[in-house]
Amino acid sequence: MAENSILRRLEGLRHKFEEIGQQITDPAVMADMKKFVALNKEYRELEPIVEAYDKYKNILSNINSSKEILATEKDDEMREMAKMEIDTLEDEQTALEEEIKLLLIPADPQDGKNAVLEIRAGTGGDEASIFAGDLYRMYTKFIETKGWKYEVSDFSEGTAGGYKEVILNVKGNGVYGVLKYESGVHRVQRVPQTETQGRVHTSAATVAVLPEAEEFDIDLRMEDIRKDTFCASGPGGQSVNTTYSAIRLTHIPSGIVVQCQDQKSQLKNFDKALAELRTRLYNLEYQKYLDEISSKRKTMVSTGDRSAKIRTYNYPQGRVTDHRINLTLYNLSAVMDGDIGEIIDKLQMAENAERLRASEE
Repeated sequence: MAENSILRRLEGLRHKFEEIGQQITDPAVMADMKKFVALNKEYRELEPIVEAYDKYKNILSNINSSKEILATEKDDEMREMAKMEIDTLEDEQTALEEEIKLLLIPADPQDGKNAVLEIRAGTGGDEASIFAGDLYRMYTKFIETKGWKYEVSDFSEGTAGGYKEVILNVKGNGVYGVLKYESGVHRVQRVPQTETQGRVHTSAATVAVLPEAEEFDIDLRMEDIRKDTFCASGPGGQSVNTTYSAIRLTHIPSGIVVQCQDQKSQLKNFDKALAELRTRLYNLEYQKYLDEISSKRKTMVSTGDRSAKIRTYNYPQGRVTDHRINLTLYNLSAVMDGDIGEIIDKLQMAENAERLRASEE
C-alpha cells in the first residue's frame, strides 16, 4: 500500500472520527439511544486507527527532518547520526504500515460483544459427557485468566459425571472476538473411566459460541413469547427444588425455546432467559453473515460449519492438534487447565493473514 494512499485513507477516517465525536455530544443524538450506542461503538473502533495515524504522521515528519539534515549538514558526525535515524524510522514506518493494513480491514462487527458459550456432549455416551465437563473446566479457567466474568444459565448433568449440556454467559472486553475460534466439534482420544479393558476410545463434544445480542440489536415483542415456570434442579438448596423459579421461554414465530434455572429468583431467571432468547434470534441473522463470508474465505478459521471437527485432544500422546491450521502442541495437561491462549493467538494470526490476502485481491 503506497504511503500517500495510506495517508488519504487515514485522513478520511480521522475526519470521520472527529465528526462522530461532535455528534455524540449533540443532545438530539443522545436522546436517540439506539443511534447514540451505535455512534459510541463506532467511535471506540476508530480510536486505535486515529492513534496509528498520529504516530504514522509523526514518523514521516521525523524522516523528512532527518533527510533535510542529511542534505544540508556538512558535519560528518551529524550526517552519520541522521542516516542512522532514517534507517530506524523507516523500519518503524514499515512495521506500522503492516499494522495499519490490518486495522483498515473491517473487523467482524460482533467481535467486541459478550458471548454465549454452549458445550454439548456428542458421540461417546458417558465419556462424551465427562469430556464436556473437562471442556467446561478448561474454558472457565481460561475465562478467569482473562479477567472476564461468567454465569451458567442452564445445564444438564451427565449420568457418570460431566455435562450432557452446559450454557455459559461470558462477559468482558472483546469476549466473542476471542472465543469465536472455539466453535466446532472437539474430539478426545483416551481410555475412558468406564473402560475396563484399557482401550483408547474416541468421543466428542460440540462447542458453539454466539455473540450476545444487545438490547438494540433486535426488536423482541413480548406478545410473541410464551412463558412457563417449573422447579429448578441441581445444587442450590431446598428452595431450588420446591419453588417455581426456573423459566422457560418459547418464541412462537420461530419456535426457539430457552430456559434458565440458575437463580433462586424467578425474575432474575426471566431476565437472563430473555437475554438468551434475544441472542438466539439475533444469531439466526448472524448465521447468514457467517455463511456469506465462509464462501469467500478458504480456511474459515473462526466460524464456518459448526459441525466440523476442529481439534483433537490425544491423552496417550499428551498432544493437542488444531486441524484448521495444522497446529500440534505437546502440552495437553496445560491446555486442559485453561492454557489455550497460544492456540487462539495462532488462529487469530492465521485469520488476519487470510483477511489481509483477501483485501489485496
